[in-house]
Amino acid sequence: MARLTFHGAAETVTGSKYLLEADGRRVLIDCGLFQGLKELRQRNWQRLPFDPAGLDAVVLTHAHIDHVGYLPKLVKDGFRGPVYSTPATESLAGLLLLDAAHNQEDDADYANRKGFSKHKPALPLFEATDVKQAMTMFRGVHRDKWFSPAEPIWARYHDTGHLLGSCMIEVEIRGGAKPLRLLFSGDVGRYDAPLYFDPEKPPTCDYLICESTYGNREHPPIDVLDQLSDVVNTAVTRGGMILVASFAVGRAQQVIYLLQVLMKRKRIPPIPVYLDSPMAVSGMNIYRYYASEHDLSEGLATSPDFELGLEHVQLVQSVGESKKLNGLKGPGLIISSSGMMTGGRILHHLRQRLPEPKNTVVLGGFMAQGTRGRALQEGAKTLRIFGGDVPVRAAVVEMSGLSGHAGHSELRRWLEPLAAPRQVFLTHGELPSATSLADELHRDRGWNTLVPKMGQSLELVLD
Repeated sequence: MARLTFHGAAETVTGSKYLLEADGRRVLIDCGLFQGLKELRQRNWQRLPFDPAGLDAVVLTHAHIDHVGYLPKLVKDGFRGPVYSTPATESLAGLLLLDAAHNQEDDADYANRKGFSKHKPALPLFEATDVKQAMTMFRGVHRDKWFSPAEPIWARYHDTGHLLGSCMIEVEIRGGAKPLRLLFSGDVGRYDAPLYFDPEKPPTCDYLICESTYGNREHPPIDVLDQLSDVVNTAVTRGGMILVASFAVGRAQQVIYLLQVLMKRKRIPPIPVYLDSPMAVSGMNIYRYYASEHDLSEGLATSPDFELGLEHVQLVQSVGESKKLNGLKGPGLIISSSGMMTGGRILHHLRQRLPEPKNTVVLGGFMAQGTRGRALQEGAKTLRIFGGDVPVRAAVVEMSGLSGHAGHSELRRWLEPLAAPRQVFLTHGELPSATSLADELHRDRGWNTLVPKMGQSLELVLD
């Protein structure tokens, strides 16, 4: 008997955790933190409905925090099994998880000093020591190679083009006359996206667990280089600074790569670029190390030896260096994290730059409910930052071309060659998005679809 239980990313876009059980073995697919709305974030502090010590293994799709961020807490609570990922995901996860631990520790320390926590003392969800222990459990597996996290469960990775190292997970539960096949999509990337290769064709499966982040929305049909050059040239004419809210891993590297391409082609002037994120700087080094995994076709069209270069880019690491950026008048461009504006140095830059009409704030990709990025996306006139209301007078520009998630039609394109699974579960999307895609696939393709609820458990059977 096999069973699948949804402990995250059900009727929401974060906290991915899928518990797969077969013949008494238990494997957790992804181990993400909940982000966004307070009611979601509070789930991170609730006891899991299963015993972490009873898990045989964890298998990860990619390194974003909503897919790996709970792993140190899982270890803290007793998990001692192996953690499987691609080598690139392991490298990125170590960087992201350590940063998350430091943020947890800093938040707890601040709460204790200011006395606003109901907990005495306030404690971090996990600490750097938990991250270091978790990283010793990683086992790197290359794509297209079968491995067994726990017999009779076997798995194989395929590229999804979402992030460096990102994969869908093909799963077989073996032992019967024929295997029971599952496919966990992870996050599906975009076609013709900068730095990443196109998502691979999904393999045949009996059960499909598919993301639906953009299940009811499209990205505008515009070339990302055209879009970015328009944004930069307009902002340069305006004379102010450009502030790009960026995830430190993934989008920051994409933006720098695209800016290099545009400058080399002389489509934008050679303005100074400031990468204000120590983690993003470390991320650049990881991206350079895994150079063979990048699609640099935009750059290769400019120069046969084009690399992920840093021409015109200044790396800002210390707090003092970051504060000095407040005095810049422009034109220039600051890339800072976090991408949804939930914390980090971006908040200081927003407080400084939002009130000035000459400045431009660039939003790229999905913005979850309850985040400042979502508020700006929806036209907020003020933004709450550090206890004060900051007026929004700067130009706010959306650059959907920077999104790492497949839009609605791209998801349909990815699913097109797939024969009808026995059942399709739509996850990792806000409820309207997941429901819309579920209804559409049922109507247009006759697929048996379901948007699972948090904690819902289903027995998996093979005809």
